[in-house]
Amino acid sequence: MCFSNLVNQDKSTRSGSNHCLTAEAQDKYDSLILPGLSDDVAKHCLALVPRKYFPRMGRVSKKWRLFIQSKEFITVRKLAGMLEEWLYFLTMDSEGNESHWEVMDRLGHKRRSLPPMPGPGKTRFGVVVLNGKFLVIAGYSAINGTAFASEEVYQYDSYLNSWSKLSNMNVARYDFACAEVNGLVYAVGGYGANGDNLSSVEVYDPDTDKWTLIESLRRPRWGCFACGFEGKLYVMGGRSSFTIGNSKFVDIYNTEKHSWCEMKNGCVMVTAHAVLGKKLFCMEWKNQRKLAIFNPEDNSWKMVSVPLTGSSYVGFRFGILDEKLLLFPLEAKNTYQTLLYDPNAAIGSEWQISDIKPSGLCLCSVTIKA
Repeated sequence: MCFSNLVNQDKSTRSGSNHCLTAEAQDKYDSLILPGLSDDVAKHCLALVPRKYFPRMGRVSKKWRLFIQSKEFITVRKLAGMLEEWLYFLTMDSEGNESHWEVMDRLGHKRRSLPPMPGPGKTRFGVVVLNGKFLVIAGYSAINGTAFASEEVYQYDSYLNSWSKLSNMNVARYDFACAEVNGLVYAVGGYGANGDNLSSVEVYDPDTDKWTLIESLRRPRWGCFACGFEGKLYVMGGRSSFTIGNSKFVDIYNTEKHSWCEMKNGCVMVTAHAVLGKKLFCMEWKNQRKLAIFNPEDNSWKMVSVPLTGSSYVGFRFGILDEKLLLFPLEAKNTYQTLLYDPNAAIGSEWQISDIKPSGLCLCSVTIKA
C-alpha cells in the first residue's frame, strides 16, 4: 500500500459515518492508528513509508505524529530493515559570518539545509544525538549587543524536519561537557551566567522532558568534553580549578551507583573527539598529526599517525560514517580533502580519501541512524 493510499484511508475512515457504532466500539475504532488494521500491522506499514514523506505523515493525525516521534518508531524501522544513516553539519560560510545546519545521506548526496533553529544564535553550546533527534544545549548567546550564558535547549527531529523547544536547564552554561548515556543526556561543568567556573552536573530525561541536578564534580571544570561507555560517563580535557593549565584528570560517573571517581591519564587540549565502536578518538591541539585512541576496557591510549594533507597546521573536525571516522579539515580551501580512517581495515589500508564534504567550514558534525 503506497503512502497516498495510507493517508486517504486514514482520512476517509475518520470522516466517514460511524453513527451505528456503540460508544465503546467507537472509542476502540478511534484509538487505532489505521482503522481496519491492528496497531502492530499499522505501525509496520508506517515504518515502510519512504523517509521523505515523514513530515507529511506527521500532519495526518496526532496519533501518527506521536508514533513518528517515539522511540518505538525507530525500533520498528530497525526490525523492518529501514534504518538510514544521515550526516548533519553545522557549517560556516566562506566569510565566517553566518552558520547553518545541513544534512546529506551516507553517499554525500541529497544535500539540503535544515530549517533555521529558533531562538537567538548560539556559540560554545553542546550537541547530543538522542532517539533519532539531536539536541542543541545551552551555549553563549547575544541579543542586542548583550552576551549571556543560555539555559535553553532546542531539539531537531530528523523525521519531521522540524525544531522544538525543550525544557530549560537548571543552570545556564557554556563551554561544558555533554553526552548521552543509557538514553539520558548529561551536562557537566562549563562557565556559568556570571562567567564563574561550574562544578554542577545535570541530567535530562526525554520521557519527562525534565533536567535534574545530580551530584556535582569535586572541583569546577570547563572547556571539557564527555562521552559514554557501558553505563559510565567519562569527562576529560579542558581546565580544572585543581590544576595548573589543562587537566589530565578523567572524571567518571557511574550511572548505576550515582557516584564519581577519577583517573589521571586523560587527554588535555582536545580540538576534536568522537566515539566509534567502543573506543574514543581524540585530536589534541599540540599534535594535529596524531589520533589519540582511548580504550576504556583497560584505560589505555594508542597513537595513530594522520597522513599529511597540505599544511601541517590544518586542524580537523570529526564525523562518523558507516563505523568509520571522518576528518574534515578546518580550512576552506579546495586543496584539502576529507580523510577517512577505518579502524577495522587491514594494516596499511586504514586511511582513505572520502568524497563527503560539507558546503562550508565544518563547525560540528553528528550522525543519526534512524
